[in-house]
Amino acid sequence: MKTAIYKIIRLIFGLFLFAVGIVLTINANIGLQPWDIFHQGLSKVIHMTMGQTSILVGLVIVLFNIFMKEKAGWGTLCNMVLVGLFMDFLMLNNVIPESNHFIIGILMMLLGLFVIGIASYFYIGTGWGAGPRDGLMVVFIKKTGKSVRLVRNTIEIIVSIAGYFLGGSIGIGTVITATTVGYFVQFAFKLFNFNVDEVKHRYIDDDIRLLYKKIKAKKKEVAE
Repeated sequence: MKTAIYKIIRLIFGLFLFAVGIVLTINANIGLQPWDIFHQGLSKVIHMTMGQTSILVGLVIVLFNIFMKEKAGWGTLCNMVLVGLFMDFLMLNNVIPESNHFIIGILMMLLGLFVIGIASYFYIGTGWGAGPRDGLMVVFIKKTGKSVRLVRNTIEIIVSIAGYFLGGSIGIGTVITATTVGYFVQFAFKLFNFNVDEVKHRYIDDDIRLLYKKIKAKKKEVAE
């Protein structure tokens, strides 16, 4: 129980930090990350907040991933919902100010990417499943047999183009995030001496099977 509570707190904290990092990159006002370009553009079309749009897109992706037989964890679902809610809280309450200066924007963008790297350590380290978009990447890697770099870049190029035509913002910040976010995540993992390959993920169907076994054992115990 103590381990579960610790992981829940760690997961929520990590997802909150993730939202902080995203909002920092948005409010830098020098161009958005690929997925946020899409979220922003789609939000203008369907008249929802970016956080709500992020949740909606995440839900569609999770359903698609499940259809493609990619397992989802409790962390996957929390990522889908909480990041969007935290984003709206931070943006609607103006918790993080917007930049109107290019240099300040660059600094905010870099800080946001660093925070995203730290956040990735916290939430991935719980072992409760990757985020919906990372799961989508895994689906296409398995189906195509192509490299992580090629699949990720292809997905992000597609969502960037789609987001741009929907009205999303592309700029130098888009280039910065596309070329450096991996390094920031890697730096955070090294900072905390975290080896992602050692993480054993627990998925929702694992808990369902465990619960079924416990109920079955309990019924057998009562019957005896």
